[in-house]
Amino acid sequence: MRNLILVAFTEPVVEGTDFPREDWPLHITLVRFDVDSNGGAEGGDASGAVQTVDLPDLIAGLIDEPVREALGARLTVGADAGFGRYGSIPVNLVEPSQPLQALHEALMRTVTDLGGRVPSPHHTMEGFRPHVSHHGEKRLHPGTEVVLDRVALVDMAPDGNHAVRRILRLWKFNDAGDA
Repeated sequence: MRNLILVAFTEPVVEGTDFPREDWPLHITLVRFDVDSNGGAEGGDASGAVQTVDLPDLIAGLIDEPVREALGARLTVGADAGFGRYGSIPVNLVEPSQPLQALHEALMRTVTDLGGRVPSPHHTMEGFRPHVSHHGEKRLHPGTEVVLDRVALVDMAPDGNHAVRRILRLWKFNDAGDA
């Protein structure tokens, strides 16, 4: 199983970058999921030999359209809140946004179609509460406007290393002629 996450970064990042588990760039979690390494997709060639599918490529192909449709949406940072056990994780909520909700729901459909497992399903679909966690002194402030301009597929344990995260694919606003 691969532990992956789709996020919208609110600060600059580069595809292929590794970063420590405890030092994420600021981001909005879109959906965290576990999926079979082949994404439930195996095929055979003419000889009948089984061929595996490159999972990041498969996922990227499936989500490219809804991600590109959402890029450029303007989001407003909302109130401070506390998530996690006893509200001990400081976050800023993100004000409700139709493009952000639609993206989340499209990503959830893709994860479901891949046979993926979402570890906290009660935080999805109508229970989706987009937010940006604070990281030490790094945080956003209520009322700040951000543009949904970087969506990424991130490996939560590249090469089995749970102490590191790796950006596998990155969609950026204006990359493909987006206005």
